Amino acid sequence: MRIARVLASLVLLAPALAAAQSAGEVERCFQNPAACAGGGGGGGAPAPAPVAARPAPAPDYTTVLNSPEPDRKKIQESLRTLDKYNGPIDGDLQSEATMKAISDWQRGRKTPAVGKLTPQEAVQLNAEAARAPIRRIEPPTQTTAAPPAASNADRLKALQAALAERRKMAEPKANAAAQALIRDLKAYVAADGKGVAGEQFAAFAKWHADNKAAGRTFGEIAPAIDDYGDARAGAATTAEVRFETRQGANAFNQCLMFAWIEGTPRKNAQTFSCDDVAALEKWKTEQALKSAWR
Repeated sequence: MRIARVLASLVLLAPALAAAQSAGEVERCFQNPAACAGGGGGGGAPAPAPVAARPAPAPDYTTVLNSPEPDRKKIQESLRTLDKYNGPIDGDLQSEATMKAISDWQRGRKTPAVGKLTPQEAVQLNAEAARAPIRRIEPPTQTTAAPPAASNADRLKALQAALAERRKMAEPKANAAAQALIRDLKAYVAADGKGVAGEQFAAFAKWHADNKAAGRTFGEIAPAIDDYGDARAGAATTAEVRFETRQGANAFNQCLMFAWIEGTPRKNAQTFSCDDVAALEKWKTEQALKSAWR
């Protein structure tokens, strides 16, 4: 019976002892927080383990790239307003020009210049463009009056001036070619129908023979250049040559046209009557003559 009464007393004292121990533990933790945090000596519950930090989510660039076309065009318009973009407003945010413009804008804000926008950046970009002042294009203070249209007379003068300058450049070569021809023609006449002039210009040789058979003598021979320029085979010359012939007391003036390509000997040499203009022009066309004379 005595043992039973002792056990009953201990049971009744257990809550009081536990309360006293808890109060002592509180006092100890108040005086030494580090001891409680480490769970040492007091039998307190261990501190909870630290929670690992979660990695930041990857930036969302897909939403803006797949946004409706008007929204994508709005972004390009905002970039243009901010002087970052001058390409077409076509909604293509992955074009080289648009991505460069976005990168320039991001670089100016000290953010990663990736050339693509998150939804937050798109809102910020449009807001920044909306706040940009409207630039006025001032008209020029002085307007340059358009020059008056040239009249036909002015055009003719300009054409004549250009022709004169072109002929001035070609004149020394053309004159030299014509004078060389005259020397050969005079030598042929003086040699009584022998020489390179007759060999190169068969029609002239026949003309000379016909006049000689008619009893005519030959006097002055004078050239006038008809045309000169570059042809397919070289420099081409056409010259009008007037011959003075006499038969007794009668004097005759006869005219022949000579055409040739410069060379030694002359190439594609032809002789025409001065009246046969069509044949002479046909020869020029065949030679692909680019005139520097007319």
